[in-house]
Amino acid sequence: MTVQPETSGTNAALKTKRVLLAAPRGYCAGVDRAVVAVEKALDLYGPPVYVRKEIVHNKHVVQTLQARGAIFVDETDEVPEGETVIFSAHGVSPVVHQEAAARQLKTIDATCPLVTKVHHEAKRFAATDYDILLIGHEGHEEVVGTSGEAPDHIHLVDGPGDVPNVVVRDPEKVVWLSQTTLSVDETMETVRRLRERFPSLQDPPSDDICYATQNRQAAVKKLAPEADLMIVVGSRNSSNSVRLVEVAVEHGAKAGYLVDFAAEIDEAWLDGVDSVGLTSGASVPEILVRDVISWLAERGYGEVEEVTTAEESLTFALPRELRADLKAAGLPTTGTSDHA
Repeated sequence: MTVQPETSGTNAALKTKRVLLAAPRGYCAGVDRAVVAVEKALDLYGPPVYVRKEIVHNKHVVQTLQARGAIFVDETDEVPEGETVIFSAHGVSPVVHQEAAARQLKTIDATCPLVTKVHHEAKRFAATDYDILLIGHEGHEEVVGTSGEAPDHIHLVDGPGDVPNVVVRDPEKVVWLSQTTLSVDETMETVRRLRERFPSLQDPPSDDICYATQNRQAAVKKLAPEADLMIVVGSRNSSNSVRLVEVAVEHGAKAGYLVDFAAEIDEAWLDGVDSVGLTSGASVPEILVRDVISWLAERGYGEVEEVTTAEESLTFALPRELRADLKAAGLPTTGTSDHA
């Protein structure tokens, strides 16, 4: 406990060290589906099962699946001909599907259905010859996959500062789409600036930033003003996890840090801290959050208060290719990840 100085001869007021635990946090439906797909593929086909890129952006999940026999590769041509390859939750471009077919690979597409929705939107607007302004981070796997659906029509807009660089053919035929894991506030600011330049700018048919990203940011916004320190559990290549740190600091947290594991927390961060905000990115298993809670409890932060802003119940069916094989083998076609 932290003891405050005595005033007017009265006893010092005691401040309880506490953890403000954001809810919802951690695994989203798309991540759970992708991780379960790899687990069930390993059970059904036996190792090795190849995965193009990281199945989700989380170090612990990737390492655990590697230990079970998953082999992660950067490109399709690294997969031996005739083997099974799983495409990550972030999605791939049509060229990747063509490369896999040329190598006679058995493919399981674990692309998040909400990313697939953006792919369909890109194809639809390209078919009617729109310029598509894709708001997202250059080089991110999801952006690469979406851009590949309509490379001649898509222009990447990497945040508000990139808006002046946008050039379109017809200002009357412009639509914006976005990466699913962005900061909601920053994306809306980018859209505002785009609309100043292109008043006829159309919106996507529905939100592109996924429900889980929005919900996790909303929970952080609520607890951030009360947090002396915000800890976000997530990997550095996880866009939605990085955004949570930014959102926390922008909305009142005095400091914010991203860690993969509890062991990465620096005890110096706790100096003068009474309230620790805690959340995790959408690709983070709950066990890693529990480890942080235990680590904090050992240092006096024994009170845990959950701050809930939404309830989530959405689930996605496994990829159809995998469901068919599981059904043929008489195995369950549903389930929750071992890591959730």
